[in-house]
Amino acid sequence: GRSKMVFSYRVIREGELEKRSDSLFQLWKKKLVVLTKDSLSLFPDGHKRAKGKELGFGSILKVDCVERTGKYIYFTIVTKDRKEIDFRCPDQSCWNASITMALIDFQNKRAIQDFKSRQEMEQAAGTQERRLARAP
Repeated sequence: GRSKMVFSYRVIREGELEKRSDSLFQLWKKKLVVLTKDSLSLFPDGHKRAKGKELGFGSILKVDCVERTGKYIYFTIVTKDRKEIDFRCPDQSCWNASITMALIDFQNKRAIQDFKSRQEMEQAAGTQERRLARAP
């Protein structure tokens, strides 16, 4: 697997979340989670040595269905291929907010990059046309 040094310089937050398992019984399983500027990684049973599952923000659509029930906040991460992953965290921990903020940041930066590269392409195309217009 990838060494954990890969993250360390861009980790926003690290801690524990519970993820609803895909199994028939839908048990809540504790995961160690590492939130960076561009992904959320989940490690089983609090071990970063184990192989983690990385959810890149490029493949996440949104954080949805946030509800507070008793001592937990329940929320769902919806991926671009419409997969829904359910999480819960202790009320005070506000993990849903941390993830949402990081995701919005990532999406904004990406939108700005897309806009800039579109502008550059249009400018390049314009230069090309002018060059052709000047050709004898």
